[in-house]
Amino acid sequence: MQLSEQGEVGPGGGPPGDLYVEIHVAPHETFTRQGDDLHCTVVVPMTAAALGTTLVLPTLEADLAAAGGDEQGPETSFELEVPPGTQSGAEAVLRGLGVPGLRGGRGDLVVTINVETPTRLDPRQEELLRELAALRGEEQPTGQVKPAHRSVFGRLRDAFNTH
Repeated sequence: MQLSEQGEVGPGGGPPGDLYVEIHVAPHETFTRQGDDLHCTVVVPMTAAALGTTLVLPTLEADLAAAGGDEQGPETSFELEVPPGTQSGAEAVLRGLGVPGLRGGRGDLVVTINVETPTRLDPRQEELLRELAALRGEEQPTGQVKPAHRSVFGRLRDAFNTH
């Protein structure tokens, strides 16, 4: 970061030079940073994803407030609405909850939702899931094969690589 005219006074009493500050951002256990945007992942049970739920999650300011005792300032938590039928890998973008920009404004908080499927079921839970599958006509699902997700650049590359 360059701070104009904040450096030492020039030779012979000349105007002050610029001060260059190098900033290193330490990794965070919950959030990763991409520019001014923060990214995190939340894991919800299969039932919560199917039925929908509201989660209260901490923001980066929660850590800053705890470290510095700052009770004033931005919110330290937010509510995330997980709508019914949410699929694993869905993203929720929360505007203005990212990192403050050097020239004003704030980035976004991007939350990736991972749906956790149970690995062990007791007999009653298995019975209920089988009943649900029967009600939905999913006793013998065929599966759907879809093309892999490709980036914009991948699609452009493929468009120019005609065989």
